[in-house]
Amino acid sequence: MNRQHITVGLDVGTTKICAVVADTSGKTAEILGFGVSPSTGLRKGIVINIDATVDSIKKAVREAEASSGIKIKSISVGISGAHIRGLYSSGVTGLRGKEVSGSDVKRSMDSAKAVYIPLEREVLHVIPVEYVLDGQDGITDPIGMSGVRLEARVHIITGAVSPMQNLLKCCEKAGFEVSDIVFEPLASAHAVLTDEERESGTILIDLGGGTTDVALFKDGSLRYASVIGVGGNHFTNDIAVGLRITASEAEKLKKTTGAAYERFVDDAEQMEIIQAGGQTRTLPRKYVAEILQPRCEEIFELIKEEIKKCRGCGIAICGVVMTGGASQLNGFDKLAEAVLALPVRSGCPGHINGLKSELRSPVYSTSIGLATYGYEHEVKDAAYAGKVSGLLGILTEWARDKIRNADYFNFNNRKEGGMLCLKSRR
Repeated sequence: MNRQHITVGLDVGTTKICAVVADTSGKTAEILGFGVSPSTGLRKGIVINIDATVDSIKKAVREAEASSGIKIKSISVGISGAHIRGLYSSGVTGLRGKEVSGSDVKRSMDSAKAVYIPLEREVLHVIPVEYVLDGQDGITDPIGMSGVRLEARVHIITGAVSPMQNLLKCCEKAGFEVSDIVFEPLASAHAVLTDEERESGTILIDLGGGTTDVALFKDGSLRYASVIGVGGNHFTNDIAVGLRITASEAEKLKKTTGAAYERFVDDAEQMEIIQAGGQTRTLPRKYVAEILQPRCEEIFELIKEEIKKCRGCGIAICGVVMTGGASQLNGFDKLAEAVLALPVRSGCPGHINGLKSELRSPVYSTSIGLATYGYEHEVKDAAYAGKVSGLLGILTEWARDKIRNADYFNFNNRKEGGMLCLKSRR
C-alpha cells in the first residue's frame, strides 16, 4: 500500500483521544482502523499535563496501528479551545484587463494574508470566502474570468502559540510527526455535513467533554465560529453534585439513563445509584433529567446568542446539525429545537468507506474528519495554511515586515466570543 495515501487523524480531546487511519488512494477515503484511549491531561481542550497526554496518545495510536496494520509516523491533529480566534481580511491585485490566472488568485490571497498577527498567535487556516471581480461579489472561482481588479475576501483562523506548541510537543514526545493542525469544526463538518448543508447556511454544534464548538457554514465556507467553555464534563459534574455520587458513577448514569428533556422520561421509571459509601439507592430516573435539563438549556441559550451574531451578518440559518459525544443525551435534539427554534438533526460520520458500526457515532466525528480532511476538504486553504515541521516549525508563511494594521476580533470571556462573520450580500 502506498504510504503517500495513508492519513491519520488524531483527536486530542478532554475526555478521550482517538486516532483514525484512512486510505485516500481511491475516489473516496476508506477507514482502515482506529484506536481510542481515555484522556486525563487536558482541560477544556488545553493540555495541562504533558506526560499524561503523551501516554494517552501512545495508547490510542498503538491501538490504531494494531487495528489497521499500518505503522504510523505522521498525524493530522485537531485543535480547539477558547484561544482560537478569527479575523476577516481582503486583498486586491491588478489584472490589466486580462483573464484571471491561478497566480493572480494567489497574489490576491497573499495580499489578504498580509495582516497584523500578534507574536503570541499563529495562523491555522486562511479560508477563501469569496472573490470580487471589478465590483462583482459572490464569485467562488474567478479563474478564466476577465477583469482589471481582483479582490480576495478571506477568513483567517489563528490560535495561541503556547497551547499549539504544547499540543505539538505531546505528539512529538509520543514519537509522531505532525503533518497538519486543523481547527476541529472544519474536520467535524467534513465528516457530518452534506454538501447542501455547507452551501445553504447550517450551524454545526460539536459538543465535546470540555468545550462546545459552534460553526456556521455558508456557500461552502466557514463564515463564523466560536468556542463555548461548557461541555459534557459539566453534565457529569452536575449529576455527581446533585445526587451526591462519585464522578465515575455520575458518568455511567449520564450514559445509561441521562436525558436532556424531562418530557421524554416516564414518571414511573426507576434507576439504581451507588453512593460514595457504597450504598445502593433506587430513585426516579426523572431526577437525572431534572438535573441535566437546566444545564442543557444554558448551553442552548449561549448557542442562541452566537446564532444571533450570525444572523446579524445577514446570513439566513437553515438548520442545526449536532455532533460530539455530549450530544447523545436522550431528548437533546428535541430540546435544542425548542430553545433554538430551528430544525435540528444529529450528525454522524457518513459517506466514507470502511466505517465500522461503532464509528458511525457522533463521538468519532472529529477524528474521522481529521483523517479525511486533507483528501477533499471544501475550504481551499491547503496552499495557504501554515504547515508544521516539528515543534519549532510553526512559522508564518509571509514575513512580518510586510504586516499592516487590521482589526482583530477575539473572545471576551468563557461564554462569549467568536470570529468575525463576513456579511452576506446575496
